[in-house]
Amino acid sequence: MTMEASEALGWRSIADLLGDHPDARVALVGAPLNERSLTPGRCDLAPKTFRAVLPRFSTYDVETGLDLSTRVHDAGDVPLKAVSPADALTPIREAVAAQANRALTVLIGGNNAVTRPGVHALGLERVGLLTLDAHFDLRDVDQGLTNGNPIRALLDDGLDGRRISQIGLAPFANTRRAHEKARAAGISVFTAADCRREGTAAIVARELDRLAAFCDAIYVDVDIDVIDRSQWPASPGARPGGVSLQDVLEATRVVGSHPKVRAIDLTEYDPSLEVGDLGALTAGRWFCELLAGFQSRA
Repeated sequence: MTMEASEALGWRSIADLLGDHPDARVALVGAPLNERSLTPGRCDLAPKTFRAVLPRFSTYDVETGLDLSTRVHDAGDVPLKAVSPADALTPIREAVAAQANRALTVLIGGNNAVTRPGVHALGLERVGLLTLDAHFDLRDVDQGLTNGNPIRALLDDGLDGRRISQIGLAPFANTRRAHEKARAAGISVFTAADCRREGTAAIVARELDRLAAFCDAIYVDVDIDVIDRSQWPASPGARPGGVSLQDVLEATRVVGSHPKVRAIDLTEYDPSLEVGDLGALTAGRWFCELLAGFQSRA
């Protein structure tokens, strides 16, 4: 056998870390929710596409010398075909809560409406919420729940706005009224320009520590349309001039390392908008960075 063949047979991928691992400290839950999206799309395809790309990633990080070894329990997908955001509350909340014995649960959406039930699974009375998102998601709920109002719905549910940090807000993608709602609720707001000026990872680290000071657990929502559209075309809400992909990857490693982050979601990835396989590869690399951060926990 040649050295090249031996190396090929010995390739250990991120997919090899996933499986039926009851004692794993990390769990993966798919939440292919697609109903009531403000822009029609196929975010329901994301969990399947995400899992399919993981064999293409090695467990070795050549930049840091880190070998990923954290096993991940794959809890499968929540059945959400033709399910509304309102009706998805209970099944998604229960699916995340079922993994409460683990240190971290990763929820792969689906549209951004999965965030509300994910937060509920950690308990509104004890949780803090950090979002990486181009949008406030504070639209009114009088016409029902959508992917455009999970933060508004959580405020209405009783989540204290002072326990929310929103990072990466994009210019000309939000309304004055939404900004005023955020200010009135006491939400900490950081724009894409703030991220360029101060560094996204630095802001995330600071806000995680702020939330950790008075929250027992932290939920992180990564609406992947926070990434600049030239680097991320696979979400209808992504905008030119968003946060750079590298900044989001660095911030994700920070998120993974924080001991009070108990759950995180990836939302608004629409494989039907792929350019090549850029979206799938980006989502897979995001997961690698999350696991790298998690493995650094004490």
